[in-house]
Amino acid sequence: MKDLKAVWIMTKLFTLRFFRDKIALFFTLVFPLIFLVIFGFIFGGNDSPSFKVALINKSDTEFSKTFIEETKKGEVFKFTETDFDSAKEKLGRGEFDAILELPESFGILNENQHPSGKLITYYDPGDEQLSASFNAVLQGVLDRINAEFVRVEKPLTQESKPIQTANLTRFDYTLAGLLGFSILGLGIFSMSEGFTVDKKTGALRRMRVAPIRAWQLIMATALNRIFVGMISVAFLFIAALLIFDFNMRGDYFNFTLFTIIGTVCIFGFGMAIAGWAKDANQAAPLTQILTLPMMFLSGIFFPTFLMPGWLQNITQFVPLTPIVDGLRMILTEGKTLLDLGPQLAVIGVWTLVIYFIAFRVFRWE
Repeated sequence: MKDLKAVWIMTKLFTLRFFRDKIALFFTLVFPLIFLVIFGFIFGGNDSPSFKVALINKSDTEFSKTFIEETKKGEVFKFTETDFDSAKEKLGRGEFDAILELPESFGILNENQHPSGKLITYYDPGDEQLSASFNAVLQGVLDRINAEFVRVEKPLTQESKPIQTANLTRFDYTLAGLLGFSILGLGIFSMSEGFTVDKKTGALRRMRVAPIRAWQLIMATALNRIFVGMISVAFLFIAALLIFDFNMRGDYFNFTLFTIIGTVCIFGFGMAIAGWAKDANQAAPLTQILTLPMMFLSGIFFPTFLMPGWLQNITQFVPLTPIVDGLRMILTEGKTLLDLGPQLAVIGVWTLVIYFIAFRVFRWE
């Protein structure tokens, strides 16, 4: 009981010290929130295509004026009238997605008294996919206009039917990655930085004289990080609900419990680095070596299914991948812990391995 009481006392002291550290509060609570807001506005907008188009209008016909006015009413094309040289320069810098030119003959009435003419579009050959999307959408507009003037019976047609889906936004899928990034930063970056400072100031050496055992220190620090981590995740989650109208599909019990499990696992990596490193010069490079692969191979910034098949097989065993996947499945698909057996198995193996290493390499100074 005395040993556990010491753990509880240290946990309270570590937590009080954390809340007195304004810099730690900023990078733990405010910085991830700023990160979420930025990504929220990037991925939380309308999913419909939108193109920034440089417009070069050489036509004075009534139809060309009507065509521009009607096309501007939608949110697909955002026109900026300019000259060709300026448009070409900005297209090369990515400020425009395409250039649309209306020649002098565009909109002139033909023998059937129908507006006629040909639009000219210019695009950057380095972005074929964007140009193909732009031309397809523009051709759809022209097809609708042509259908009003010329009625043609088409032998081959297409029927489109709605189907019920999860009706989730891109931000709903992105939130799990942002939560994983927050857990990663708290568990590794802040842990490795804080412990090395305590070694440098001799705080750990004084704890050892107390005497305090290594397992008590690690457990107390783990409990402190779990508590702080849950506060950080709660801040992000509440912001997602209030600002971006996040669509929660799972239940909060499974979400909370899985977040704790993931935090405990990732914290072990920070503990191993902090326990082994004598100072920040040793901790910093090792931290980068461990965190960079997790950031880019765990589905934080983009989904893993976009990666090559062989790389997807590898990413399944990256420590952060099952955490992000599990959070995403709970948040967007309503899964429970019983449905996350593969993810929990990988997390469990990593937790056992990394804590064994953390206890073995721990140094008081």
